[in-house]
Amino acid sequence: MSDQLTLAAETRDRVGKGASRALRRDGRVPAVIYGQNKEPASIHLEEKALSKALGTGHFMNTIVMINGERTLPKDVHFHPVTDRPVHVDFLRISANTSVTVAVPVVFVDEEEAPGLKKGGVLNVVRHELELVCDAGNMPSEVVVSLKGLEVGDSLHISAVTLPKGTQSAIDDRDYTIATVVAPSALKSEEGAAADAAEEAAGE
Repeated sequence: MSDQLTLAAETRDRVGKGASRALRRDGRVPAVIYGQNKEPASIHLEEKALSKALGTGHFMNTIVMINGERTLPKDVHFHPVTDRPVHVDFLRISANTSVTVAVPVVFVDEEEAPGLKKGGVLNVVRHELELVCDAGNMPSEVVVSLKGLEVGDSLHISAVTLPKGTQSAIDDRDYTIATVVAPSALKSEEGAAADAAEEAAGE
């Protein structure tokens, strides 16, 4: 299960671009907490603490306690040049709220995949799975076994054992998570993509 984080925040007295820029100069990141039919709360967080939380790799599917409120991060905006966080949106939730989160996929049993042993390459289509789960019981990862996969095989969501209490947010199709491709097929795909890019550039 994902850990719970706690971030200290202060209320923003002023909003707007000028006020936000002033906050960022002081090492603070503007944010907003919304949801549960309450008024949105404008706050700001310490950039260092936020960056540390973002560095965990599973910030977006972690419950974050902010000044006693249980929240779930919904969106983080980054500066296009410096890549520093410039704004965060948090959704208020209760312990039994049903939420949709993006959960990282961890592939295991590579040594038991004949296709990989023969030199095949794992082509990951989805690095994360959109899952619906209880806010108080969010998984930190989905473990997917590659056991028995041959070159040319595809791994679909129907073959994955999802964590208890979760279900796929996409339920209208049996989508592909990964495929095992031959190295030559991968090269020809890359070559075709390069050719297409050159043709597009020459137009």
